[in-house]
This record gives sequence, structure tokens and C-alpha cells, in this order.
Amino acid sequence: MKAVAKLAPGPGLSFITAPIPKIGRRDVLIKVKAAAICGTDVHIYEWDDWSRKRITPPLIFGHEFCGDIVEVGEGVSSVKLGQFVSVETHITCGHCFYCRQGMGHVCETMKIIGVDRDGCFAEYVAVPETACWPWEIEVPAEIAAIQDPYGNAVHTALSADLVGADVLITGMGPIGLAAIPVAQLSGARRVFVTDVSEYRLALARKLGADYALNPKNEDPVTFIKDLTQGRGVDVLLEVSGNPGAIKQGFASLRKAGTASLLGIPSKPVEFDIANDIVFKSIVVKGINGRRIWDTWFKGQALLAKGVDLSKLITHKMPLEEIEKGLELMKAGECGKVILYP
Repeated sequence: MKAVAKLAPGPGLSFITAPIPKIGRRDVLIKVKAAAICGTDVHIYEWDDWSRKRITPPLIFGHEFCGDIVEVGEGVSSVKLGQFVSVETHITCGHCFYCRQGMGHVCETMKIIGVDRDGCFAEYVAVPETACWPWEIEVPAEIAAIQDPYGNAVHTALSADLVGADVLITGMGPIGLAAIPVAQLSGARRVFVTDVSEYRLALARKLGADYALNPKNEDPVTFIKDLTQGRGVDVLLEVSGNPGAIKQGFASLRKAGTASLLGIPSKPVEFDIANDIVFKSIVVKGINGRRIWDTWFKGQALLAKGVDLSKLITHKMPLEEIEKGLELMKAGECGKVILYP
């Protein structure tokens, strides 16, 4: 099969011909129908500090995808040959303390497809049957391929009570963008978003943001306070990881509000805990990935009820053009980029 791999430490990627993966007794082989580029893939492509510490070449990378099951192991019972599935990219052990508590998203020995084991920038991928999500509704392959970032958006947004709430989403990457229609359909009164990219802000408006603010041009804290009788928003969904955006987000949050933090800063952030959290009586939630499988059921229900992610997908191209897609991601001139092996 054709595949894209990181063969050795250093920037770049390689197009290779690899053996079709062998499957175990409880595994399935998936023929990839569509895959998507994630920010993690850009890190691996660039070979940044995180990649140097985490990735062990050779590795076929990529982890957002969907496809058809074309082979099943003899012990497989929960999915069937020919089924169309998306895949939960976090492979959990099923028996650690957290898995037994129903918190597989923080499994002690989790392995991630395309990071710790071969991924989806290829024609075929082998995964455990327990990682498969057979669809109960009709979804295009492009939407089924982006359930990883969409799931993160759902988990982040639904961690707070959104009914009647003014919501601020900081950072208009794919997760922040996907959180807009989730918040709207979940009962948000108004959705404010911030980003320094006019391209991403334009996408945010298409996805339903009520107010799309560029901190380079106006102070979002003043703007939000002016529209909320000086109180601030009820809910902050922080998905940028940018220190400036984090501080603006907390400054825009009213007393006794909720802050859900998914964004990952590249280094420690100095923070005024007393004034921004304690004296304001703020509830702060750390969000990691998706709750398996609770978030998936909620995400599917929201799609069935009208969440439209089609405007999030801005580019489609064959796998052979992956470097073009990665460069678009680096420049911030895209939403989701879909690849077809």
C-alpha cells in the first residue's frame, strides 16, 4: 500500500510503499476512505520539540480518518465486515484505574494512532475493534473523518451549562470553529469568538458566530463587557493555548462563570489565581480529548439535530498532495484539509 511516513528524525516526510498491516484476533483492517490533517501532524512534519520527545521513527502518521472494514479477526464480535466506521484514535487498556472508572480518555497506558502506532496516512490501517465507531446515521466521509476534533469541541462545549449563556470561544482553529455550532444548538444565547487571523474569523462567521473579534484591532474584553452590562460572558471555552488569549478570556468571564480549557500553551503561563479565579469564584475545568464513548453519542446526536460542519472543510486533495495541506495548516489559511488515499 502507499503511505506517508516519518522515516527518521528531522523535518519533512517520505512517501513509501508499505506492507498492508496484519491484524490480530480482536483487530479489524480498515480501508481508509478519507483522512484529515491535524495540528499534531504539522508538529510531526516540522519535527518540533514535542515530536523529538514523543515520536519514534519509522512511523506512518495521521490519526483523523474513516473507512470501511475489509477484514476482521477471528475474535471480533462488535463490528462486521463491510461496515463504515470512524475510529477513536486513543487506544485504551480497558483495565487501569481510570478505564474501570469510565474515564478511558485519561487511561494510564493510552496509545494514540499515528503517534504511538502506525496511522491513517495510508490506504489501510489496523485497529482494535474496540476503537471502531459504526455510524447510526448517514454522514459524508469528510465529516466522519473529523470526529476527533469535533469530539474535542463537543467535550469542551458541553462541560458547561450553555442554555441561555453568553459564550466566548478563544482560538478559531478547527476545534474552536466546530464548537460554534455545538454551542448554538446547545442553547447558547450569543457566541463571541476571538482570533488574530481574519481568514479564521471569516470561517467563524460562516459557522454561526454572533461576534468575531480580532484582538489586534479591538479589545475583546471591553467589547464583551459593553454588551453584557459590565458582567462578562457566562462561559469561556479556551482552545487556543495562547497566553494572551487565555488572559483575555478570564478577564472577559463574569463572576461565578465557568472556564473550560482545552488549549495547550507551549510553555508555562503566568496567571493571577487570586483575582482571576479565587475572588471571582470561577469554576475551571481541564479538558482532555473526548469521553469515550459518551462524547461520541452526544456528538452524533448533535449532528442528527442539525450541527453542520460542512463549512469547516475548506480543502480536499489526494494523499500525494499532503505537503500542500500541511503548509496550508502552518499558514492558518484553511479549516480542515481532507485527504483521499
